Parts: sequence; structure tokens; C-alpha cells
Amino acid sequence: MTQPSFATHEVFNQSPPFEDVNLYTSDQSLAAAVAANGGADAQRELTEFGQLWGSAAMTERGRLANESTPKLRTFDSKGHRRDVVEFHPAYHELMAYAAQAGLHNSTWTSEGKPRGGSSEVVRAAKFYIASQVESGHLCPVTMTRASVAALALQPELLASTMPVIASRDYDPSFAPWWQKRGMTLGMGMTEKQGGTDVRANMTRAERTADGYRITGHKWFMSAPMCDAFLVLAQADAGLTCFFMPRFAPDGSVNAIQFQRLKDKLGNRSNASSEVEFIGAYAARVGEEGKGIRTIIQMVQLTRQDCAISSAGLMRSGLAHALHHTRHRSVFQKHLADQPLMQAVLSDMALHVEASVALVMRMCRAFDRAPADAGEAAYVRLLTPAIKYWVCKSAPAFLYEAMECLGGNGYVEDGILARHFRESPVNAIWEGSGNVMCLDVLRALSRDAEAAMTVLTALAAETRGLPGAAETVSFIGQAFRRPDSERVARLAVEKLALLAASAALNQVTPRHAELFAATRLATTHPGMYGAVDLDAADMRTLLERALQ
Repeated sequence: MTQPSFATHEVFNQSPPFEDVNLYTSDQSLAAAVAANGGADAQRELTEFGQLWGSAAMTERGRLANESTPKLRTFDSKGHRRDVVEFHPAYHELMAYAAQAGLHNSTWTSEGKPRGGSSEVVRAAKFYIASQVESGHLCPVTMTRASVAALALQPELLASTMPVIASRDYDPSFAPWWQKRGMTLGMGMTEKQGGTDVRANMTRAERTADGYRITGHKWFMSAPMCDAFLVLAQADAGLTCFFMPRFAPDGSVNAIQFQRLKDKLGNRSNASSEVEFIGAYAARVGEEGKGIRTIIQMVQLTRQDCAISSAGLMRSGLAHALHHTRHRSVFQKHLADQPLMQAVLSDMALHVEASVALVMRMCRAFDRAPADAGEAAYVRLLTPAIKYWVCKSAPAFLYEAMECLGGNGYVEDGILARHFRESPVNAIWEGSGNVMCLDVLRALSRDAEAAMTVLTALAAETRGLPGAAETVSFIGQAFRRPDSERVARLAVEKLALLAASAALNQVTPRHAELFAATRLATTHPGMYGAVDLDAADMRTLLERALQ
């Protein structure tokens, strides 16, 4: 007897899963930006990385790590304080692959010195790709990498920890860092009453025979299962940076008590905690009273990664939008062949091209800064400006990408809803938009001559591009105004757009011209696609965007 069928329809006209795609070779804009900034020799390494991270298996790990969120286990079954956080195995697998690729240490030598060459650019390309798969696990990765810059101010501490940091083994065991194959580091700066104003911190540090004892709290301390944290506390001479391990020197669990995990909008695979220190052991990093100066060495690098990650999220949004519209037919044509959709997608592709060119140019400056005063000035002035523009661009961009998929983009079955929830965090963490603008103003006030040298170089690199000369003039006048803080957001955005035009001009001059024409010569409309690009330029942008 024939069994009845209850199927009411055949599934068709849906895009196939966007997986088993090489996230490096399919991204011509990334490859060109890497090559233009000194990373051409890494093509094979990045191709292998892009193949692995674009696999269906890595996509599934990203999904699982976000759906099975971390859990705080404050006590064991007998009532003993434990303060451990449990993660899904997929999270640990992502961490292991990131460590194996050196995302947490490849820019440092085994002694903790900047590696130079093109290490920042190559590592940034990997970070950019990994962000497209799963961003949350990259929080401890970036903090571990960045902590080396602060630890360098305490040479004996760096010498003892660097052999473990330099390992490419990921070791999630809850044990003293000196007994582990590899280690991760986190950071705790903000408190309830102060937030960004860390000078208002009330956590106290008391000197003892073996170091310091810290008593107080942190309102946000990310990645609580890290093996140690850099924290700020008030010592006798003022706000000071400290290295606080999970285990005290005698091997006992340090007096770090997690109160709860934050229930965040996004970044859900990564645990962020509220914490109290009950006389926790810590070692000083840098001079007493110089805590901000010390930890800013770390923050400069975490800000760099915020920009890279946001650019990666936008790239993923664009790739998924293109993939879907190339397979989805509406009114007898693929969506990607409809003129209005082409206008939207090509404008988005132009934005991503400029963003990736800009972050790779920034990373080239990080590579060269130790030996080049001009590149060091670029880092100081433009890192906060780049973070401001790239990170604040991401949420609106990802919303547009979601809309390209229609209802399929709005549900949690796909990755874009997760990307959208993830996207605001990079603009908020490591200094919000206003803080970034104030940091640009601070860089100008502390070394106006060096900052003007950077602006002069940008003017030369954008000479002849539409609107560039007028933008340079506006920036110079805005920053000289006595009320420059009032117009800082506008000036900093224009500075970032000018820098993006300059960076893109070194990669794809024709597209730099298009970017300048639509962003410098005029104010870009509030919606993507509301610009007039030539049909040939649209076709080229879309062909480059996803191979």
C-alpha cells in the first residue's frame, strides 16, 4: 500500500548554505589590501587559513558556541568556592584553532619584542577572517596579544610569562599559569561608579611582602577564565596597573570572586563578568601611579582589533548578501541582477573595500612604528579615528545586509542576526565614540607637529581625488577651533574618510576615486545604494567582492 505524502511543497529558489568557501581567496579586496601593505609573501599561509575557517565545520562551531552560552559555577557540590566558567566544547575548539594560527602572539618574538616585518598585517588578515566566523572567542585572544605591550614595562614579569604566552597550544585547564602549556590574559578596568572615567576607580591595592593585595570590584571584566588579568587599582601613589593571576604564588585559588556573568546583547559566546576582589594577590606592572599610561599600551592594540573585527563583520554581511542575491530569483531575474539591488550591493562593496584597505594600512603602521616616527604618529592619531568610523559603521551596514536576505536575514537560523547583535560591541568596548574623538584631540594637543605631518601626508596621498582638498582644509580648521570638541565627531569622521581614501588609493585607485566622490565630495546618503555609480564600476565592484 502506498504511504500518503504530507509534503505540501518542494523547497526551491533558496540560496545554498554559504560554507566550504575559502574566506581569503574569495575576497579579492582583502588579498589586494594585504599585498599593498607588505603581506604578499603570506598568500599561501592565508589561503590555508581561509580554507579552514570557511569550512562548514568552523561555521558549525561558531553556531554552537553562541547557542550554548557560558555558565558560571560559583561553588562546587560541597560548597567550596570555585568561580569557574564552563563553555561549550565548540568554544574551546575555536580557541585552539586561533591559538594554533598565532592570533594571540604572532606579532611578538619569543622575548616579547615587536616582530615587525608584515606580522601585524598578516595577523590582521587572519583576525579579519576569523571575525566572520565567530567573534566572541576573539576577546581573550586579542587581550592576550595586547597584554604583552603592557607587561613589557615590567621586564621580569614579561620574562617569566612570555614563554607561556608564546606557546601556540591552547590549554583550558583550571591550573596555575606557570604549570600550563599556554595561557590567556584578560583585563579589568571599569567600575560601577566610573565606567570610562577610570580615575574614579575605588579598588585599593595594599603593598605586602610578596606583592600587593587588591580589594574592590570591577563592573566589567571580560573572559573570566583567563589565567591572569591586567587590572587597575589605587595604590599609595595613585592609579596603578597590576597583574592578577587566577592562582596565587603558593598555588591556591586567588581571591577573585565572580558575582555574575553579563547578559549581553551579543558577544554571547564570550563570558563577561562582574567581579569582587577579596584581598586578591597581584603584582605591579609599571610604576605606581602610572596605571593609565601602562594599560594604554594594551588598549591601543585592542582598539586596533576592534576595527579589524568590525571590518570583518561587514565583509561577512556583504558576502552573505551577495551569495543570497546571486541565487535568489525575483520577477524572473536573480536579485543580484536587478538594477536597484546592484546599486545597494556595489555601494556596500565600496564601503568594505575602503574599510579593509584602511585597517590594513593601520596595521602596516603598527608594523613600522617602532622604527619610523611618521608611522608611529599615524598610529597615535589615526587608530582612534579608524576605530570610531569603522566600528560605528558596522551596525547600519549589517542591518542593510540582513535586508538583502529579507526574512531569512532576520532569523537566528542564519549568521547575520548574530553579526548584527555582535556589531555594536566594538564601538562601545575599549573606548566609546566620544572617547575616540577626545583621544584624537589629545593626540593633536600633545604633538601637533607630528599630527600635522600625518595630515600633510594624507593630503599628498589623496591629491586629485574628489573632495579631498576641501576635506583636508575642513579638518585643519576644525581642529584649530577653540570649541573643537563640539565638532570633533564631524572632524574625526572626515579624518577617517580621508585616511580610507588614501589607503584605498594605494590598492585600487579607481575605487578610491569612487569612494572619495561619494564620501568626501558630498555627504554620503543615509542609505546604501542612494548614490550614482557607473554600471561598469558597479559590475567591477561586485565581481571583486565575492569570487
